[in-house]
Amino acid sequence: MNNSGGNKRGGSRPNSSRPSSNKPKPAMAKRAQGPKKAKPTTKVEEKTVDKVAKKPNPTAKRPKNDGEIRLNKYISNSGACSRRDADIYIQSGNVKVNGVPVTEMGYMVKPGDVVNFDGMTLIPERKEYLLLNKPKNFTTSFDENDMNRNVAELVRGATNAKIQAVGRMDKNTTGLLLFTNDTDMIRKFSLPNQKSSKIYQVSLDKNLKFEDLEKIASGVTLDGHRLFVEEISYIENEPKTEIGLKLRTSNVKVVRAIFENFKYDVIKIDRVAFAGLTKKNLPRGNWRFLTEQEIINLKNI
Repeated sequence: MNNSGGNKRGGSRPNSSRPSSNKPKPAMAKRAQGPKKAKPTTKVEEKTVDKVAKKPNPTAKRPKNDGEIRLNKYISNSGACSRRDADIYIQSGNVKVNGVPVTEMGYMVKPGDVVNFDGMTLIPERKEYLLLNKPKNFTTSFDENDMNRNVAELVRGATNAKIQAVGRMDKNTTGLLLFTNDTDMIRKFSLPNQKSSKIYQVSLDKNLKFEDLEKIASGVTLDGHRLFVEEISYIENEPKTEIGLKLRTSNVKVVRAIFENFKYDVIKIDRVAFAGLTKKNLPRGNWRFLTEQEIINLKNI
């Protein structure tokens, strides 16, 4: 047993001596790894320096001066088409600036430049924004079969710009209707996922039951889609047929459908507030231009 123990000890010594002879190898590996770690660091630093050096170049190529505007926005402002469609025309080579075809996306038009769009010289319109307090028996429809008068009659002569109504209103709906030639704003307020609130005064054929009011307040499902109602209440000092409704949609048909879903007939809808704009000092059938601050507020929604 002692001999075998001696053998084990004897065998362990040579084994222990081998690792001791290998100890410098890890150290050599560490020394070899030192320069390797330094190399990628140097490359990263070089790349970082290159990136920093390259960043100013695009800015230097295209400094933004006062009065410059992107070509697609210039075309959109002229009323020729939307920005997206303008991009397609630009890429296809159908747009010229000062007689030279431009296919570069993001090209900046300078004051005095002559822009030719699909064979026609463009003259961009000044952006106009006006608010109408729409009366009854006028519609936003341009259907030739519609015997009702169009709201365009009420704002005719206000401006030479090609303005159009934002959203739709039937003949029985009254209240605030925004007009503009700003295609970006028209598109924004036509989207289903509105961020701005509208307030409607709704007249019903009978008193709205309190339990129905609570159900509407908790949200309504229409055609499989859940509609969020921000606020609903009886109008103070008015019969319970007069309801105030606050929600984000500008689609008046949705307002009507909410109450019809609970078996009420809607007699009248009046939009009393639109994205922060109100009917204050604006009699029925009259219009006014928006103030600069009101335009800024609408653009920031």
